[in-house]
Amino acid sequence: MGGVIVTNPPKADAEDVEALAGFGVATVSEAMGRTGLLGPSIRPVQQGVRVAGTAVTVLGWPGDNLMIHAAVEQCGAGDILVVTTTSPCTDGLFGELFATALQQRGVRGVVLNTGIRDTQELRDMGFAAWSRAVSSQGTVKATGGSVNVPIAIDGQVVRPGDVIVADDDGVVVVPREKARETAQKSEAREAKEAATRAAFLEGQLGLDRYGLRDTLKQLGVEYRTYEEYNTGAGS
Repeated sequence: MGGVIVTNPPKADAEDVEALAGFGVATVSEAMGRTGLLGPSIRPVQQGVRVAGTAVTVLGWPGDNLMIHAAVEQCGAGDILVVTTTSPCTDGLFGELFATALQQRGVRGVVLNTGIRDTQELRDMGFAAWSRAVSSQGTVKATGGSVNVPIAIDGQVVRPGDVIVADDDGVVVVPREKARETAQKSEAREAKEAATRAAFLEGQLGLDRYGLRDTLKQLGVEYRTYEEYNTGAGS
């Protein structure tokens, strides 16, 4: 199997990446019209960590981490490595040694549509990681693949240079051309949520704030007392 290693792909502006880092995955996805999520099976190996960075993508072979080695050379400060394989794989393609090499280059984390291992070591060294599985299964280095090409995870396309935002809720990808717009929409959404939070703290109900009583009525949902409900059920 051949492949290609693309060097110096375009990336989202660093200022826009930093702006997106201030928002959670849920907020960013909602700001893009509920799009961009890599799927609920990609989970963090740590808790309480949020990162944002530009994607360096890897398309490799199941059970083979050769192309991750090739990708390390293409990674730099502010990047996040994003790895998938040509068919499903849960083997432990990534571990502490890879993380050491990437951390030295200023990489902010890794997202794997495969397995990961050495999770305690990764937590101890503060290297952020998200993966589909945790597995100690070893790998080989025998098959070609590609670096910095568009890849797909759960139907979501990730291109090199796109923005990856990851936290306890999962992972979202922001197309590099939409980074600034998405950051602005995320800020507006957070401001709106702050106002709603303040209203809830004062006792307002979501039914009233969101105008949902009319929605319930239109859907035919009725209010009945306990006695009315039980009398009706027995008639």
